[in-house]
Order: sequence, then C-alpha cells, then structure tokens
Amino acid sequence: MTSFPENPLWPGFSRRSFLQNCGAGFGSLALASLATADQARDAGPAERQAGMGPLVPRATHFVPRARRVILLWMQGGPAQMDLFDYKPRLQKESGEKIPFSLTRENERFDEKARLFGPTATFAQHGQSGRWVSDLLPHLAKKVDQLCFLQALKTDSPSHPGAIRLFQTGSVQFIRPSMGSWMLYGLGTENQNLPGFVVISPVLFGDDGSPLHYHNNFLPAPCQGTRIGKSDHLIKHSQVNHLVDRSVPTPLQRRQLDFLQNRNRQFLETQGREPEVEGLIESYELAFRMQLEAPGVLSLDAESKATQELYGIGEEPTDNYGRKCLMARRLIESGVRFVQVTDGAWDHHGDLKPRLKQSCQGVDRPIAGLLTDLEARGLLDDTLVIWTGEFGRTPYDQDLTNGKGPPESRGRDHNPHCWTMWMAGAGVRQGHLHGETDEYAWKAVAGEVHVHDLHATILHLLGLDHERLTYRYGGRDFRLTDVFGRVVPEILA
Repeated sequence: MTSFPENPLWPGFSRRSFLQNCGAGFGSLALASLATADQARDAGPAERQAGMGPLVPRATHFVPRARRVILLWMQGGPAQMDLFDYKPRLQKESGEKIPFSLTRENERFDEKARLFGPTATFAQHGQSGRWVSDLLPHLAKKVDQLCFLQALKTDSPSHPGAIRLFQTGSVQFIRPSMGSWMLYGLGTENQNLPGFVVISPVLFGDDGSPLHYHNNFLPAPCQGTRIGKSDHLIKHSQVNHLVDRSVPTPLQRRQLDFLQNRNRQFLETQGREPEVEGLIESYELAFRMQLEAPGVLSLDAESKATQELYGIGEEPTDNYGRKCLMARRLIESGVRFVQVTDGAWDHHGDLKPRLKQSCQGVDRPIAGLLTDLEARGLLDDTLVIWTGEFGRTPYDQDLTNGKGPPESRGRDHNPHCWTMWMAGAGVRQGHLHGETDEYAWKAVAGEVHVHDLHATILHLLGLDHERLTYRYGGRDFRLTDVFGRVVPEILA
C-alpha cells in the first residue's frame, strides 16, 4: 500500500486522511482527484453528481470523433454575404428597394433602407469549388478542409440574447456555458491546467459578460478561466499574478493548507456552500498551475517559422496570431475547450473598411492554426469552429441619417441566417450544408438552429445531448434544453 507523508502542520495526520475526512473532500483536487482518476475513467457523466471528482477524465456515451474543441469566436456577427454566401442577385440589385416583407415588430430597419450588395469580390476555390470573398485569401486556400453550414438560425436579433443562446443554450435565463457543459461531460486531460480557457473575451457593454463562460450550477471547476480581455493586446501570454517567486513552493503549500483548512471548517459548520467549495478548488488548481501554465502559455519556445505561420511579429496579425498559437499550445497540453475571441465584427457603419480590417487581423492566423494542427496530427481529433452569434442584413443601415456618403453604411443584425464553418475531427471536408435565399436573408434548405449545432458538437465529442444532464432545483437541465437534433449530413 502506498504511504503518504504526514502533513507538517498536523503531525500524525496524513494529508490524504485529512482531505478525506474534512469538508466533504472539496479542494482535494491535487490528491484525491488524481487518486481516483483511474476509477473514474470508465464512469458516465451521471456519476459525477454521485460524488466523483469533477475534473477527472470521463468515459463518453459512445466513441468520440473529437477530444477537444477550439472555438474561433467572431463576436458581433460577420456578414455572410460579404464573406462566404455569394449572392449574384443581391449584387445586381444593390441600391434597389427591399423586395421581401419586413415588419416593425420583428425586424429592425429604416424605411429608407435599400438592398446592399457584397462589398468584396468572390471567387471559387479548391476542388470543392467553395465561394469565398477576396477578404479571406489565406482561408480560401483551406476550403477543402472546411465544412460550411450556410443556414444557421438563432432566436434573438440582439447581441445579448444571441450571444447568450449560442454560449449557454438559453436566451432568457442564466445557464452554464457550452464549454462548461463539455468539461462537465468529458473531464480534463491535464490536472495542472484548467479544462476550459477563454482567451480575450469581451467584458464590457451589453454584449460582454463573464456569464458567457460561467459554470452556473455545474461544479465550480467547470467554469472557464479567462486569459486577457478583448480591449487589451495579448503580449506576454501569461495569467496575471499566477506565480509568487518571493515565496518558496513548500512554504506556499503550507500556507495554502492552512487557508484551505479554515475554508473547510467553515463548510463543516455551514453545510454545502458552492462559492466556498469553488474557492477551495480554484486555490488548488492555481497552485498546480504554477508548475505548468507559465511554460504552456509562453510562446518563446516556438520556432521563428511557426510564429511567422501565425503572423506573429507583424501587423495586423500579431494579436490574433498569438491567441491562436496559445490555443494550440493549450489543447496540445490537455485543455478540452478553448475559445479564441475577436470582438470586432459588429459593423453597423463603415462596413467596407471595417470588415476588411477585421478579416486582415484573423485570416492568416486562422489559416496558420489549421496548418499547424494538421502538421502535428492534432486536427484528427480536434474540432475547430468559426462563427459569430448571428449574421447581417442584405439591406443597408445608415447611422448618419443620410448625411454621410454611401461608403459609410453598414448592415444590421440578421438572426434568420448566417454562415459558419467547422474543421477537423468528424466533420465532412469540403462540404456545404444548407442554403439561403437569393439575398442571404433567410434559410430555404438545411436550416440548423443553435440547439442543433450544440447537439452535433456534443455528438462529435461522444456525448448524447439528451443524456448529458445535471439535476438542479428539482429538475434535469441540459445544454440543449428540450430541443436540438444532431445534423447527420455534416458528419464524416
């Protein structure tokens, strides 16, 4: 039998026995969670609520195609008809009256609005012949690896509602985020790193909230760990205040043990307190992260050729290139879900120059990420997703009230359809699913609701969206609520 050293603060009382006998075992991630990893590996998600460690690797419902996810999150709503959904008729009739009906109750529009043709030039690329605009020249070379969904639909025309639905599966209520659900279902592959990381999320305004990556009622370790924020450049690639070099590690461990003991004594007297339990677990994870996170997040070890592939060291690609390379290093180290945010896609005005600027910032880094993942053999079991929360209108929006030139116009929100793509594990390559009308206004075939997308992503990870549930407040909850269907047409 393996013996464990005595705790220096409590002679005659081993750390393992202490952790097993106080505070219901919360915060013992550094020992108890690791010790039970082998036993928990074959357990299904339902067993988590029966007391098994919240971060240990989990058995899936069926054989997974993907082990991890990188979400390239283009917050604001990229314009589908300017990037991937080529509409010759919209181009031909640009400037004419809107030919489809709009109602003030359901649509946001100005009576003076007119059809607004594509602001970029389109061409077909690859053996699949996919249409891509000249705003994304690097990504255009990758189309035979991509699976396009051209008729996505959401339930809200506003940023807060649409973002909340995509990120959590609910427009009206505060629910656990998609990344939290995936971590809850799968566990993590590296106990020294968080299983869910969000790089540079939008934190301000009516469309920025930590609730978009919150665990809510799921176990506290399922919450996303934030690195940076959208209005700051990623430069040093580190988590602030993670390592205290002025205090030796053994002394830090003794200090933490004392603090954790006090927290657990509080739990013993007060009963279950999720906030305190989460605090205990976060302290343990932060302690372990000191050993591994700095090396994973640092890009210094990457070759010059790799950094050039992502556009690092050049403008305007340096910032997003660093984020994408950091994402690769994180998933390579065992992180399950990484969101890489770019918050510059809400183009209500000055669409042409602003959209060009947004594309230039992410095009080369994303193409570099796909190339790098493939070269390392990671694309075979990594699902890469590129999307925003909704699309844009095929008619214009004039924020100047007629005082500005035509070039100052933009597009409003369109919840009826938008284009996204996926690449990697389990999806069909060079495939196009769904179709929109001649103006890219609404879906006419192959419509995929956000709930369906969630169900399909979970399916690729080996999880049945109807079985991945958590009981809270007297009822079972799931990411897809009571909706959702897997989209088999996009599966390889």
